[in-house]
Amino acid sequence: MEVKAFIENYKEAFGAETELPLVFWYSDTPVRIVEKVGGCLFKYIQEVRNGEFVSLNADNIGCGGGKFYTGFADMPDYVPEFVSVKEKYRKTPEMVREQLDSLRVPRARMAFLNFARLDKIDSFDNLEALLFFAKPDVLSGLSTWAFFDNGAADSVAVPFGSGCCSTITRAVLENRKKGRSCILGFFDPSVRPYFEPDILSFTIPMSRFKEMYHTMRQSCLYDTHAWKKIKDRL
Repeated sequence: MEVKAFIENYKEAFGAETELPLVFWYSDTPVRIVEKVGGCLFKYIQEVRNGEFVSLNADNIGCGGGKFYTGFADMPDYVPEFVSVKEKYRKTPEMVREQLDSLRVPRARMAFLNFARLDKIDSFDNLEALLFFAKPDVLSGLSTWAFFDNGAADSVAVPFGSGCCSTITRAVLENRKKGRSCILGFFDPSVRPYFEPDILSFTIPMSRFKEMYHTMRQSCLYDTHAWKKIKDRL
């Protein structure tokens, strides 16, 4: 698999001006450490979308939930109560605890979690996932591509979770088990203020991308009447 070849294919399918996905991976050494910022770790992501590298760890992630979902800390005791009673995202704290117990958020195996825009890396080696920020028409294309060779009900999944859980934790878990699900996210109201009002996240774990890389040009994204009408308005 070649990064440049995929970028060329992606832009041919979705248009030359389409935003490239981000990638993330763990490492023992940072690429570019950033200063600690309180609150959501996605405050850093605009820098990555603009072409900068960002390396995160327990010291510069200011959100307790963010540290937990990226694998750098245990779950803070306040999380179930906070998610249920304060944020009102779940009916009871017990529902939150049950989900997190079943989720089994993996601890980070290395010291840093790094983010980069796809065109800033040279290889797909050691990546956890590709993270797309997409409007409905692009989501249509990404989902249809994912459906092309996978008839499972969870070929594109929409699991409950925070922004970092649905994009990072779920992708890492899927990649580690060599799963085939893509994850649709950014439904969490807490993360939405950090992004445009008309986009959602679409994460392809590397375990799945290794298959989808080879099916892209076979799918409806090339040489079909229906997709051409969508592409013309992207």
